[in-house]
Amino acid sequence: MTQTRTNLPKALLGAIGALVLGGCNASLPPIETVDYVDLERFMGDWYVIASIPTFVEKGAYNAVESYELNEDGTIATTFTFNKDSFSGPEKRYTPKGFVRNTETNAEWGMQFIWPIKSDYRITWLEDDYSQTVIARNQRDYVWIMARSPEIPEADYQRMVEHIKSAGYDTSKLVKVPQEHQG
Repeated sequence: MTQTRTNLPKALLGAIGALVLGGCNASLPPIETVDYVDLERFMGDWYVIASIPTFVEKGAYNAVESYELNEDGTIATTFTFNKDSFSGPEKRYTPKGFVRNTETNAEWGMQFIWPIKSDYRITWLEDDYSQTVIARNQRDYVWIMARSPEIPEADYQRMVEHIKSAGYDTSKLVKVPQEHQG
């Protein structure tokens, strides 16, 4: 498999601008986060099970979001996926996360380009840190992620209901194909 390092083309810059500035729904209250996130336990690999995808993520296969806590408290993030098929070219993005609410650690800013930090909220987290939902106040993008590439359908449906109750149009959710390795 060929690995490519993706620079930020103009289309991506436009998508990031829309991610940060667009879709604000002032009539909805802020999305509630979980009470507390143990950052060290949250670090590591998360398989993207489903999402309302950003422009960049459309056609993603084998999507994985990885987090590593830096000494300065920022979060090194690596998002990888294969484009348009399991054997498609690998795409890699490396935004930096910033904890905005240090009492809960559940509200982050995610920075793709300086100085813009996108809204990133941990709204669902299983006690064993096996499944999570990442949402945004704008109710435009959302991610269902897990430590394994598959989750039970009942768990998935509970998270979909959680997303719907937060004000999202869940008909836009797209499952991300994950291929098992080994």
